[in-house]
Amino acid sequence: MADRRFRLGLLVAASALLGATGAGLSADLGAGPPPPPEQDWPPPRQWTVTFTPYSWLSGLNGSTTVKGRTTDIDVGAFQLLEHLDGVPWMSYGEIRNGRIALYGDIIYAPLGVDASRARSFGGVSLDATVGVDIEQTIAEIGVVYEIARWWSGGAIDLLAGARYWHQDVAINLALTGTLDTSGLSLTGNRAVARAGGVDWIDPLVGLRIRHQLAPGQELLVRGDIGGFDVGSQFSWNVLAAYSWQIGVHYGATYSGVLGYRALGVDYEKGSGATRYEYDVVQHGPIVGLTVRY
Repeated sequence: MADRRFRLGLLVAASALLGATGAGLSADLGAGPPPPPEQDWPPPRQWTVTFTPYSWLSGLNGSTTVKGRTTDIDVGAFQLLEHLDGVPWMSYGEIRNGRIALYGDIIYAPLGVDASRARSFGGVSLDATVGVDIEQTIAEIGVVYEIARWWSGGAIDLLAGARYWHQDVAINLALTGTLDTSGLSLTGNRAVARAGGVDWIDPLVGLRIRHQLAPGQELLVRGDIGGFDVGSQFSWNVLAAYSWQIGVHYGATYSGVLGYRALGVDYEKGSGATRYEYDVVQHGPIVGLTVRY
């Protein structure tokens, strides 16, 4: 009997010890391996869209040749503003994702300006007062890639694209007894040397620097060159602009823009009485409003 009680006690003790060990082991192991930590993925890149309608109060300096007649142009910004022959349109747009952006710029300006005396292709001065009518469209598209960035809020962009030019230039000459009217259209008391529509495309490359001066304030400097005898002989463009945030409304950020731009081109085709040339620098202040989404 004592032996049976001893074995029964030993069995109960072993069962209790086994249960305690199992409970401890279960507590150590838990219900299973812990779940893997959630992956902290970077947020997807967001597209940003900016649109800037602007006004370019530019003057013109240079010369143009139509039907072999060359005239010099030297007109200030306010003089040009007084001689608009229609409603101009100027705007810039850009779509950006990370380092890469696509952009477009369009300028349409119908102008009628005073000019100096005309010179024939033979260099003989024509005794005639002249004016020049210029209808011009400049459309530019390109791609931008950010090649460098610094901690203080600045970046350098490399850009490449193409600039399309369309011009319809006419030189108006007052009829005189000494005026050679060959190749000219006669209208009343005037003779008109009209080029008709002239189109070309300039490839371009350039750099752009963006620097944040303070929160909501940015300085932008851009320069590019183009033409390379593909379209024009040579063209160049320089822009410096300052923008400041005005406010945020319905998710869109509004900023004012002030700057200065100069655009030069030297294009020519034909010879003699059919020669057309446009060698002009257009420059002046810019004011605009940027909307960013």
